[in-house]
Amino acid sequence: MASITSSPTADDRARLDVTFAALTDERGSVEPISAAEREARCRRLGRLLGAHGVDALLVEPGSTMRYLTGVEWGLSERLFALLVTADGVRRWVTPAFEASRAASVTAEAPGECVAWDEHEHPYAPLASALRAAGCARVAVDPWLRFRFVQGLRDAFGEAAVVLGEPVTTALRGVKDAHEIKLLRRANELTQRAISAVARTLEPGVTSTEIALRLTVAQERLGLTDVWHLALIGPAAAFPHGEERERTLGAGDLLLVDTGGKLHGYCSDNTRSWVVGAAPRPEVVRIWNVVRDAQRAAFDALRPGARACEADRAARRALERAGFSPGYEHFFHRVGHGIGLDGHEDPHLDGGSEAVLEPGMCFSDEPGIYLPGVLGLRIEDIVCVTEDGAEHFGEWQAGPESPEGE
Repeated sequence: MASITSSPTADDRARLDVTFAALTDERGSVEPISAAEREARCRRLGRLLGAHGVDALLVEPGSTMRYLTGVEWGLSERLFALLVTADGVRRWVTPAFEASRAASVTAEAPGECVAWDEHEHPYAPLASALRAAGCARVAVDPWLRFRFVQGLRDAFGEAAVVLGEPVTTALRGVKDAHEIKLLRRANELTQRAISAVARTLEPGVTSTEIALRLTVAQERLGLTDVWHLALIGPAAAFPHGEERERTLGAGDLLLVDTGGKLHGYCSDNTRSWVVGAAPRPEVVRIWNVVRDAQRAAFDALRPGARACEADRAARRALERAGFSPGYEHFFHRVGHGIGLDGHEDPHLDGGSEAVLEPGMCFSDEPGIYLPGVLGLRIEDIVCVTEDGAEHFGEWQAGPESPEGE
């Protein structure tokens, strides 16, 4: 999909660096997560394990490993994993021939090495280490590959290996003050980049070119891992776009959905606006309906509420305006959790019974999709507070531009 996968060439960067020369690196405006904070997270995980009736958590490389240790390691057919026990102690499960490399990579988060040789596979050594640590039940990260889950069950006991989703959701679902600061700043920067790109647009520009500008603008502000959707006219009726290039015309409705990472924490913002002409009355009406649904979902966020209530509030707002309360016009959930991952538990869908707590962060992104006609979505990142919710950045003011109120 061109609007998602296009990456700037060296020539693109040289050209767009001039266009966005006023945008400068903002990474220094917020400190990254420290090694001491990750140590505290391991200790908190130990307490959560006890509260959930398990003795350890097993995690493959990915966001939970980064959350706890900062360690990056590629996935392969061989198991490399982090094991944290209820006393907060780390153990690194590694192929024996990778042990020295593992010691180097994990130097800032050291732990006992549980090595396994090629002929034996990881399961017996891992089960032996669990028993030696006094573990009777081990939780596995929801993203641990099934082949490793089943191998551990065969070696340690079918009933002794359980899904760790309740543990990892409790661990990462509520953000602390530093994480919230990172998420807020990341989303402020993405909104700033969208506004900067909007000021460069003119009829005749392609969706790929818009995506390239979104990438360079955000990277100049210090964001990494930038992704983008730039959907023109009827293309936006498919929430994740379509496999074709489009060219922007005067009066076209443009949907931009984009984000990146600041010190590992994600942004995700969507703006829908008309370029090069005044919006048609029907576009203005639909934009206001979506805005009202977004605010209805936001108003439903409060401690003790269920996650499903936000989705249902948005759909009731759409129904009051004459649109379907189901999935006929609004195809997806109203929001997803966000943090180190762009999408993470818990989510704001109509079936989620998750109870909201202060510090949980979500997207708030209702939309109306009319195939062959248009798609219109507005998305902001919000955070549950002690008495309601707060919003990161600025709300979009209207369909004339992506600028804030």
